[in-house]
Amino acid sequence: MGIGNPVELLKMQSEAKKMQNKLRERKIKGESKNGMVRIYMNGAQEFEDIYIDDAYLDPDMSDEIKKGMKEAFKDYQKKLQKEMIQDVDLDQLKSMFGK
Repeated sequence: MGIGNPVELLKMQSEAKKMQNKLRERKIKGESKNGMVRIYMNGAQEFEDIYIDDAYLDPDMSDEIKKGMKEAFKDYQKKLQKEMIQDVDLDQLKSMFGK
């Protein structure tokens, strides 16, 4: 079985690119529980920026920085998932998959 209609394939690629660009515009902040570490990423899961409180910039605080990074990334992931669920257009998904 060959690839479907090339025009449809190009249309799907164009839609995917638009969706990716839309995700890049969305900025999401992930934060450690104590607020000392913050990461800023976009909806396409690309890293944008980081904030580390001055109190953590002491070499003895490296474990705290790592812990804060993990917490901030988990927070970012949770927020991203919530936003993705809000954006899901079931009718659009059904039409994309021909159901």
